[in-house]
Amino acid sequence: MRIDGSTALVTGANRGIGRHFARHLLERGAARVYATARDPRTVDLPGVEVLRLDVTDPGSVAAAAEVAGDVALLVNNAGINTAQDLVGGDLAKIRLEMDTHFYGTLDVVRAFAPVLAANGGGAIVNVLSALSWFSAPGTGAYAAAKAAQWGLTNGIRLELAGQGTLVTALHLGSADTDMIAGTGLDPINQPADVARAALDGVEAGAVEVLVDDWSAHVKASLAGDPAVFYRDLVG
Repeated sequence: MRIDGSTALVTGANRGIGRHFARHLLERGAARVYATARDPRTVDLPGVEVLRLDVTDPGSVAAAAEVAGDVALLVNNAGINTAQDLVGGDLAKIRLEMDTHFYGTLDVVRAFAPVLAANGGGAIVNVLSALSWFSAPGTGAYAAAKAAQWGLTNGIRLELAGQGTLVTALHLGSADTDMIAGTGLDPINQPADVARAALDGVEAGAVEVLVDDWSAHVKASLAGDPAVFYRDLVG
């Protein structure tokens, strides 16, 4: 699809990758960009239309879809990382990961699928992760939720093909955002580069965008022996 002249909506657009998505959409000539967040007061990007949207609140999702009836590009970026292991972690926080990444994304897609259909099909970008394909200590809840979101992405791609909606899966390693602050991880990507790569992929009709070499390596490892991958991971 062409971004120039289109209308887009970005979830979690108040900071990090989401804010850069909104900025790049404006720079590429999007006619309207809905920048959404749980607290609209946290969105400070000039030129966007600010909209409240909490992906874990179905009422909020439905209200946003009612207002933003002209959307042709949906970017599901909203996310959370509670840094919980699965066996010993806080179960409420683990459920919040799934409510945000899987059920939240699904609610948004279900609400906006008719909107996209009415506007010619359009496109959806789901911001996933290399952790959709592996796990590491302290990432159990996040990795499980991202794996579920990857499965969701593959499913809706098939279900929405008939209405002409492109569904693009975006995979990346760590990015320089608040989410990894304090984790000790070195960021592989800059948020602006992630947003740029994703939008390039949308305009090229790509169903998958691998932002960095690490994501490509992890995906390629799925065809091999997982024992080898995890042995190398832990050194």
